[in-house]
Amino acid sequence: MPRSSRRNSACSGCDAMDRSKLYRRFHTLLIANRGEIACRVIRTARAMGLRTVAVYSEADRDAMHVALADEAVLLGPARARDSYLNVERLIEAARKTGAEAVHPGYGFLSENADFARACFDAGLVFVGPTAGMMTAMGSKSGSKELMEKAGVPLVPGYHGEAQDEATLSKAADKIGFPILVKASAGGGGRGMRIVRSAAELGPAIVSAKREALAAFGDDRMLIEKYVDNPRHIEVQIIGDSHGNLLSLFERECTLQRRHQKVIEEAPSPTLNAAQRETVCAAARKAAGAVNYVGAGTIEFVSDGKDVFFIEMNTRLQVEHPVTELITGIDLVEWQLRVAFGEALPLKQDEIRLNGHAVEARVYAENPTKNFMPSVGKISTWRLPAETGGLRIDAGYREGDAVSPYYDAMLAKMIAWAPTRDVAIERLNRGLEETDVRGIVTNIPFLSALMTHPKVRTNAVDTGFIERELAVLTAAAPAPGELELCAAVAAIVSEEQQAARRQANSPWQTFGWQPVGRRQRNFAFRVGHGPEQKISLNYGSGPSTLVIGERELAFTIAAKDGGFDLTLDGVKSSVAAVIGGHELYLRTRNGRFDLHWVDPFGGETEEHVGEDKIAAPLPGTVVAVLAEEGAKLDKGAPILTLEVMKMEQTLRAPYAGVLTSIKCKVGDIVQEGVELAVVEASGE
Repeated sequence: MPRSSRRNSACSGCDAMDRSKLYRRFHTLLIANRGEIACRVIRTARAMGLRTVAVYSEADRDAMHVALADEAVLLGPARARDSYLNVERLIEAARKTGAEAVHPGYGFLSENADFARACFDAGLVFVGPTAGMMTAMGSKSGSKELMEKAGVPLVPGYHGEAQDEATLSKAADKIGFPILVKASAGGGGRGMRIVRSAAELGPAIVSAKREALAAFGDDRMLIEKYVDNPRHIEVQIIGDSHGNLLSLFERECTLQRRHQKVIEEAPSPTLNAAQRETVCAAARKAAGAVNYVGAGTIEFVSDGKDVFFIEMNTRLQVEHPVTELITGIDLVEWQLRVAFGEALPLKQDEIRLNGHAVEARVYAENPTKNFMPSVGKISTWRLPAETGGLRIDAGYREGDAVSPYYDAMLAKMIAWAPTRDVAIERLNRGLEETDVRGIVTNIPFLSALMTHPKVRTNAVDTGFIERELAVLTAAAPAPGELELCAAVAAIVSEEQQAARRQANSPWQTFGWQPVGRRQRNFAFRVGHGPEQKISLNYGSGPSTLVIGERELAFTIAAKDGGFDLTLDGVKSSVAAVIGGHELYLRTRNGRFDLHWVDPFGGETEEHVGEDKIAAPLPGTVVAVLAEEGAKLDKGAPILTLEVMKMEQTLRAPYAGVLTSIKCKVGDIVQEGVELAVVEASGE
């Protein structure tokens, strides 16, 4: 079978530019992005012998991608619009460093046709589709019209140019609720709202438009029928400038939260071989409608029987590693070779599907607090070795700072195995062996998700996480005997190491004294719970730990990241991190955060009441939703902040009167600043 050829007149102007300027050999590549994807592109580019140039904002001066590149250029202040979204500064950075090509990564300007055109006008190779292809497929509404002409199945919807509320409302009534209001540009769940009744439509449109404008600079909306209990299927495609177009099998991204993908896997466990070929053929037809060149993804929604086109992402996807692992193809390398003007190296029937891959996105966020982003310095960064089918694509290191200005993704963990069950087991083992401290992460949530019985049996849809959120974010189990002993062992082990560094004297080392026995008492608690007490007996003879009436002999053997603790002849591996009086432990029973109640440590704790309406993180006030003097029910919305490119609505903690609003739209507020005051009604 020859490579798929797909020259199509449906979009004859999409690639009409001079091909010798569009695709040619280059030696220096500028990566117009940051974080994990910038690091990912740099590694492949350097392996291909290319010189790499990073760009960064003032907030990213010490970022990992800056350190990895051969050169780096400061773009401007922390805000993305002043740095990573500033087209003029990016083009100037390429000029200064002699870069001949630009890789946009994903997010930011990766699907911005104006940026692709600006690169062309500046004589730069843009590693991706042309501006014309991007315009045709990057608009969700425009692409649906194109797909309708090409015979690709669509979800019923409205994709018109008229954007007034009356038109959108009329379209929604015609389609029938529930509907999905969605930004025509961009992705990642931003500017997207599920609307189940006419009364919800107006506020949803206003909120979605505001979020879309902030994220993509474009507030146009489309409306489509919301498919209940849907599955999300997408097909990886790539085309070259010689008329060849390939599909590289499909991925399933059904496990989502707020339309943001959480877990991705390839191939889809939902499709059989015949369905797989059908959806891949539809994807090739969709991409062929614009004579597509470069890597891209055709996304579909499935109701369990049929699949419907929803959009095309004209860029590399976050989840591309799962496709790489099942095909053995480096997609970034293929992107660069296509940009060189080379033909794709394989034909469609030469691409083999091998095994199963699953990916989890590790975020700096707190699942127990509505997934609020977490910012701060990473004090501990311990990841398992990339062996046995495990791959980690990271954009951070120990000591790096997570800022409030950008997406909160830290890394992606991907596992491959011959079967889905084994791939899931490998991924979960990798998550369990990962310890990141200094910030809060979603790792425990991911572990709970991967061990959920319905995930294991693929009995899920895109609403699964929201329905099971209480289970997936359940509190960690209370520390038991092993954890209390491990807490004492962690403190003692750290004291031993500190003593050895200070002096080489037996008197400085725990457990040594010429005669007699001594006792040391410890108390720990979880949160504001009751104290749990344990005693350490040491001196002449074996050391023991006493919990209640039980006395346990123990030994400690230090190792990287923790120690082996042997209790009554049973050895357990313990990971431990101590910061002041706070202890983090990982044992065979899970992860535990304990507070050491040290009688000599000068306990000081600040208690912040649940009723304080304060900024959870630095952000910008984008909407005030209630007026001073208004009577509010518990949970009533008061104002909306934009934090890490996502909107967070602050609500009344109880029923009462809104006595004061201490901010206005446009204010940039810092973490902890009180923004409003509600006086309880006393009911």
